[in-house]
Amino acid sequence: MKTRRKKLSEEEIDQIVISQADNDAAWEDPLKVSPKRATSLSLPAILASRAVFFARLHREPSLEDWIKRIIRERLDIEEAAFAGCKREMIAKNSR
Repeated sequence: MKTRRKKLSEEEIDQIVISQADNDAAWEDPLKVSPKRATSLSLPAILASRAVFFARLHREPSLEDWIKRIIRERLDIEEAAFAGCKREMIAKNSR
């Protein structure tokens, strides 16, 4: 028969965690989380053939490597643009 535990409030949980923060014996072993390696993506044939052409043109070892590089570069551009827009909005709102 299971015994019911009292449901702890967030404050009570916080106090327990803080009190045990420096006690390694109070914690479970760390978990290792590895990202999913492969993700599939469907491309229309014409787009895939164009991508293959440019991957070869840029002498990438594989189409997958070229696509990863292009996506990384695009994400860098998008993140920079987003950060710039965010700065502009903050500047406008602080006037």
